[in-house]
Amino acid sequence: MADNKKQIPLRVSAKLYDAIAAWAEDDFRSINGQIEYLLTECVRQRKKNGKYVSDQIDIPPELDIE
Repeated sequence: MADNKKQIPLRVSAKLYDAIAAWAEDDFRSINGQIEYLLTECVRQRKKNGKYVSDQIDIPPELDIE
């Protein structure tokens, strides 16, 4: 079976990278695997029964990672 994954360039701040790297290590994943997991979970949570959840999900949390 061929790997149908797409490659995309991604630039993140050093602080965000470090936070994702630490989280990936805690979860025993590669950084790439952690980013894919997080994006998958966000998409899954955004859709409920084929509908999008409230607009509140788009309000970014206050994080000191930039």
